[in-house]
Amino acid sequence: MAEQSAPIGVFDSGLGGLTAVRELRRILPGEDIVYFGDTGRVPYGTRGTDVIVRYAKQDAAFLLSQHVKYIIAACGTVSSTLPASYTDALPVPYMGVIGAAAAAAVRATKTGRIGVIGTEATVRSGSYTAAIAARMPGARVTVQACPLFVPLVENGYFAPDNQVTRLVAQDYLRPIQSADVDTLILGCTHYPLIAPIIADLMGPAVTLIDPGRETALAAREKLSGAGLLRPGTQGAARYYVSDTTESFARLARQFLGEYAGGPVEHISVDGLPAG
Repeated sequence: MAEQSAPIGVFDSGLGGLTAVRELRRILPGEDIVYFGDTGRVPYGTRGTDVIVRYAKQDAAFLLSQHVKYIIAACGTVSSTLPASYTDALPVPYMGVIGAAAAAAVRATKTGRIGVIGTEATVRSGSYTAAIAARMPGARVTVQACPLFVPLVENGYFAPDNQVTRLVAQDYLRPIQSADVDTLILGCTHYPLIAPIIADLMGPAVTLIDPGRETALAAREKLSGAGLLRPGTQGAARYYVSDTTESFARLARQFLGEYAGGPVEHISVDGLPAG
């Protein structure tokens, strides 16, 4: 039985999930958070389904070893790939980022034209299209894979004036612009770091949906309903990575902003169970 005082566990293929941690710390200030970034094996989005599932199961196993009360897959690729047969059997509640983001997009759109950008694996899964259709059957969804965005963000290419990322975004966003969408889901938690570039290219008439923020809001509701919400404002975070801690610590400050800080440790994923 999960305890109210136990931490929330969050994992991602790398640094992108820190955008969800930032929102969790803002929206749920009393909660302790354990974050695992699989920085040694990033990106997940270009890998096959079997590999993604195996990695995600290892990530979840590590969080369970930290006695978390709740697991959030702050990764669009994992959220679109990890089967419900596995997540439903976890000993603690689990949440991905897709449902909350899709629901927010349906609430935001006025025309029913919704864009989704994500990794190749997320796009291949069709998960966002299905989640939107379940909530708005008449929606017209345009989906675009953006495989270079994750490595660009992981390597620090996310300043609003970065010309490399801007040129890549211009190319990726053309089909979304042509579809005349009024709402765009940033279908990977890395993408909010380049949201200023995307917003500038899409224009002020397009609402951007941040999956990290929407998932944090949904987590607050779920934890409250389960009696697991921890009150207060003194929550802390600790971080684990599967690659070196130095680059993580440097970039994490830019991802987390005012919520930066907390110990960072390296762990080996080789011995973690994947079943």
